Amino acid sequence: MSILLEETAPRDGLQNEARLLTVAEKIRFIEDLVACGFRRIQVGSFVNPRAVPQMADTEEVLRRLRREPGVTYRALILNERGLERALGCGVTHVGVFVSASETHSRKNSGCDVEEGLRRACAVVQKAKAAGILVQAGVMNAFGCRFEGRIPEDRVFALAASLAEAGADELCLADTSGLANPLQMERMVEEALRTLSLPLGLHLHDTFGFGLANVYAAWKLGVSRFDGACGGLGGCPFIPGAPGNIPSEDLVHLFHAMGVPTGIDLEKLIAVRRFLESTFQRSLPGRYGRSL
Repeated sequence: MSILLEETAPRDGLQNEARLLTVAEKIRFIEDLVACGFRRIQVGSFVNPRAVPQMADTEEVLRRLRREPGVTYRALILNERGLERALGCGVTHVGVFVSASETHSRKNSGCDVEEGLRRACAVVQKAKAAGILVQAGVMNAFGCRFEGRIPEDRVFALAASLAEAGADELCLADTSGLANPLQMERMVEEALRTLSLPLGLHLHDTFGFGLANVYAAWKLGVSRFDGACGGLGGCPFIPGAPGNIPSEDLVHLFHAMGVPTGIDLEKLIAVRRFLESTFQRSLPGRYGRSL
């Protein structure tokens, strides 16, 4: 079974960083990731620039970016205004997410879960009508830093509604990084049983369970995973939330098991070193530190 890794660092990875990258630096970053072999990259988001300053120039990045054939350049949108901005710069793939946590939904989107779902479904429908491919997902699907346990039936009801709205694929996001492997097995089994669309996972590594959760899901047949070079990232609306699973650790895990990813690990480590130099600090990925 081939593995499809989506690189999220230019979007999720940068949104918590105080040092704002220039448009030229972001384009170099994205192009270097393409050279590593990534065929799915989250390049930015169309959100309020006052809330997430790092994403204020997403339109300029997309307009100036040289797009390689066969590479999916995805942008995150939260509402219809974000969709209009995405359409204006030729985006063909978007991500649309709703939070399963009432508290996080209000902090992240300014509305409760019910309203967040209504907005998300409307955006999915309009995006599909405009010919855009949509990944729709549920944030805090495995638990919430503010609320603790999230009812699993709520998660699957939200995902089913997004699928009914016309999404092309679904993603369950461990936004707070609270998932454990047994929970992962249980929820992935249910997702594969009840949801008919391709399933991806966006997992954070808050307590070091990230790769164990990936392995648990992969054993059940999931082949789509998000990562962020160096382990950058974390939700800006969850205090102290650490980053994503480092992409280099994900690649090393699968390569060590003899599972191809299409990613050049040596080139990816060079990108990690570029980020460490740019942000003037060591990044948490384990594989890069061991070299």
